[in-house]
Amino acid sequence: MKKLTLLFVLLVVITSCKEKTETPTVNYEEQNLDVTTSIYPEDITKVFDAHGGLDNWKQMRTLEFSMEKPDGFEITTTDLRERYSLIEMPKHTIGFDGESVWMKSKDKTAYEGNPKFYYNLMFYFYAMPFILADDGIKYTDAEPLVFEGKSYPGIKISYEAGVGESPEDEYVMYYDSETNKMTWLAYTVTYFSKEKSKEWHFINYSGWQDVEGLLMPKTLTWYNVENNLPTTKKNDVEFSHVMMTTDKMSLKMYMMPDDAEVVQ
Repeated sequence: MKKLTLLFVLLVVITSCKEKTETPTVNYEEQNLDVTTSIYPEDITKVFDAHGGLDNWKQMRTLEFSMEKPDGFEITTTDLRERYSLIEMPKHTIGFDGESVWMKSKDKTAYEGNPKFYYNLMFYFYAMPFILADDGIKYTDAEPLVFEGKSYPGIKISYEAGVGESPEDEYVMYYDSETNKMTWLAYTVTYFSKEKSKEWHFINYSGWQDVEGLLMPKTLTWYNVENNLPTTKKNDVEFSHVMMTTDKMSLKMYMMPDDAEVVQ
């Protein structure tokens, strides 16, 4: 009887020790994890966080914004994951269905511009700084930009070969070191020459609006440039009727209609 009692006590002790030393199982699918700091440099992560967080941005699926032009409003809708695009203008419609850029004219008015260059241009500028989290991007430190006596730290963005229509494009994102908010964007244009450019353009990001918890641009101001530095204001672009949602729009809205043409 004593042997049975001793055996029972030993079993209880062993079981108790095992329960204390086993590693608990964690269901990571139920955890809200922020992984941005392990993927992106610290400086640009601080900028993402100041604008509402990259995790919040990545939950969004559709972005829509309007710009008022002399002949009416231009409305741009973009699928944030597939990058399908639709730009509705008073006299023209430009779309991108994932393979081809297409255009539909509503009358005989000629479109002044290059649809293949323009179809995602304003979206790219508007989606700053979050668009700088795309795949295939390389980040390096850049010299600060000094404007009107204030210094703005810079992060240079370049692309891996074969990424996008113009992988030779370069960008420098400058931010306010006190707020970590994006303040300037410097960029080159290589779409037409297909070669690296030494000519920089500058946009000031001065006004922001809260859209679903994310700080998105309200006003972009292009600047005149001398010696590759911004000097005086050139023109403003205002963004209104901004809509962002986690909902995916029907792909039919991005598909080329029968009376449209593929842009070569």
